[in-house]
Amino acid sequence: MNDMHMLNAMQEMIYYVVIAVCMITIPTLIVGIVFSILQAATQINEMTITFIPKFLLMFTILFIFGPELMYKLVTILQHFMTHLPDYIR
Repeated sequence: MNDMHMLNAMQEMIYYVVIAVCMITIPTLIVGIVFSILQAATQINEMTITFIPKFLLMFTILFIFGPELMYKLVTILQHFMTHLPDYIR
């Protein structure tokens, strides 16, 4: 194994971690912005109005996509562990 194999493996792992994080944070960001605009338009300054929908959205996304994300990340980890001796050489 040369350095390029290790770099490709790390690039693949970082790619899937970024995808997993973006699947959770981007919809939460959009909901937060929408509720902030609604609060600014109605002049309601209550923190729980933005917190609760974002929390519920994050929980729903993790509930729906969590098993798929964890399966992919575990598969990548298993691949790294089985090829660890090759990476060390």
